[in-house]
Amino acid sequence: MSTIIYPSPIFGPIHSRRFGISLGINLLPNDGKICSFDCIYCECGFNADHRPTSKMPDRETVRKALEEKLLAMKAEDALPDVLTFAGNGEPTCHPQFPKIIDDVIKLRDNYCPQCEITVLSNATMIHKAEVREALMKTDNNCQKLDTVDADFIFKTDRPQNPNYNVKETVENLCKFGGKVVIQTMFLRSEGLDIDNTGDEYVAPWLDALKAIKPQKVMIYTIDRETPDKRLRKAEPVVLDDIARRVRAIGLECTVSY
Repeated sequence: MSTIIYPSPIFGPIHSRRFGISLGINLLPNDGKICSFDCIYCECGFNADHRPTSKMPDRETVRKALEEKLLAMKAEDALPDVLTFAGNGEPTCHPQFPKIIDDVIKLRDNYCPQCEITVLSNATMIHKAEVREALMKTDNNCQKLDTVDADFIFKTDRPQNPNYNVKETVENLCKFGGKVVIQTMFLRSEGLDIDNTGDEYVAPWLDALKAIKPQKVMIYTIDRETPDKRLRKAEPVVLDDIARRVRAIGLECTVSY
């Protein structure tokens, strides 16, 4: 099984399909995965296969490593387009996440004020006011919402909290007042009853988007090898049709094939 476990706390830069040249900030251990979801399409593999033995980097370690990297990139006149919180799991699980956001903003303003700050999150921690407040300070507050169908989420995204409630997640997404980007993975499968591209999934998801009123919707499909080999990409024509429906309700939508 081919999986990606990222260095910590800083990795890259890498070229992102959605954000350009991205310098990664990984708040999880560098030898394993910690996530509140266990998505069957995750490029980092299944949680159980990558239990870390090291700890999350602390706030000062993150700050120092990012400053050193930005200094080196500035010296080479190769600063990134975006600083992206991503990596081996859910970044908002880090207990110092709000303070780390403040540190990253200060470093960005000092070394690369043109850079945007992006957080790629699965929205499982946004019930916490301090996490929402920190996310509101970023340029791209990207939150996952693959569907509003609970059965599909428990089968595909596999929340580690058995009490996860997608309706509550949508309610919490509404609390951003539109300062949020919704990212949705559309996919199919062979030998699995997994396909969220049909109208029975898309129509209720569109209703949720109407309530959330995000500044942008990003739809995409599988790009890298997945831990479950039975998954398949959603076809470009399918993604284009879903994007058309998103735009028809007045929302900006980008597509990554």
